[in-house]
Amino acid sequence: GAQGTMLDVDHGTYPFVTSSSAAAGGACTGTGVAPTRIDGIVGVSKAYITRVGSGPFPSEDSGEAGERIRQAGNEFGSVTGRPRRCGWFDVPLLQYTAMVNGFDSLIVTKLDVLDEVESIPVCVAYEVNGKAVSEMPATNAAIESIKPVFEHLPGWKRSTRGVSDFDDLPSEARQYISFLESRSGVEIGCVSTGPERTETMLLTGTRLEFLLGK
Repeated sequence: GAQGTMLDVDHGTYPFVTSSSAAAGGACTGTGVAPTRIDGIVGVSKAYITRVGSGPFPSEDSGEAGERIRQAGNEFGSVTGRPRRCGWFDVPLLQYTAMVNGFDSLIVTKLDVLDEVESIPVCVAYEVNGKAVSEMPATNAAIESIKPVFEHLPGWKRSTRGVSDFDDLPSEARQYISFLESRSGVEIGCVSTGPERTETMLLTGTRLEFLLGK
């Protein structure tokens, strides 16, 4: 459960990957459940991006802002205590992982970690040789050389912890979620603002709500 799509041995940023299939197809292979028996595929992403160890990370923030995210989100290895690399949400990356996995819906977690960020960058494209591209390059060498193109959204500067209804979130937080959804084309069906079940909100009228039979 700790592996993400970009660590997938076939579809990740090889050679900075794990030794198995960490994408949705690997779940069928690993469990012996036929793909035709799967009713839906749900992706999970933090409201920002993290990575452990080496490998391409276009939207990484290695400065003070990244460190504040690391501390607020407790982004350290649970066993080793190793600091995770932190950065901003990457829309082309989400679009790639949604394509590889076939997401029906996306769950966005740890929105509360961004509570104190005044202006939130979102990577919406990459700059390659002076030109903006909206898709992730095919090779690691190309990914390593790209520059992120950011749009900045206003932060909400107040706590979202304990919020259990989407409409009760600050308007800027709702705008942030709506922006991620509209720019990526991936439905967001659930948002969490903390580790407790009561801090998770299911958005109404989504495919995720249908899959869960709500």
